[in-house]
Amino acid sequence: MIIIIDYGIGNLASIDNMFKKVGVAAKISCDQSLINKADKLVLPGVGAFDHGMDNLRNSGLIAILNEKVINQKVPILGICLGMQLMTLKSEEGVLPGLGWIDAETVRFKFDHHQSNLKIPHMGWNTLNIRKDTNLFNGIEQEPRFYFVHSYHVVCKDEVATLTKTKHGHEFVSSFTKNNMTGVQFHPEKSHKYGINFLRNWAFS
Repeated sequence: MIIIIDYGIGNLASIDNMFKKVGVAAKISCDQSLINKADKLVLPGVGAFDHGMDNLRNSGLIAILNEKVINQKVPILGICLGMQLMTLKSEEGVLPGLGWIDAETVRFKFDHHQSNLKIPHMGWNTLNIRKDTNLFNGIEQEPRFYFVHSYHVVCKDEVATLTKTKHGHEFVSSFTKNNMTGVQFHPEKSHKYGINFLRNWAFS
């Protein structure tokens, strides 16, 4: 069973609907007993970094998530803010992140030659796949996914970088390390690309 973590932030129903389309059993929950039984986890999220960490802490979920992800090595997919919460910290806030991956979250910064570029980075953009993975099986080269974000992840361990995307400069649009995958894009809003990606992740 895939558990979509409900901590008061994110497009939970949209993600659940996408799993239904690919024939995968998923459930939205904050129930620690259900999370403890999960075969895979999804950490969604939209909004501010500190708000997300506050909600996780107030929901009492950090300890069980650390147990599942770090000790039991249960596969987890972080989406948008969920990806950022997996890092050490963010320029957006003052609270520490979950610290599961050696990375930080920073705000887009453009020089005066790029003043026409907008923040947040919003809309469809292309992924440049940087390492071999089955997560993009059946998806054409340089697939397009939907983004909405003002901050992006910088991986200190470049080996973790799965894809990069250009918005003014290249940034890490997804990473994968051991049982952890984080995506800055929204697969639940990315139509056929998102369906294929979630199917590949769910059955990997």
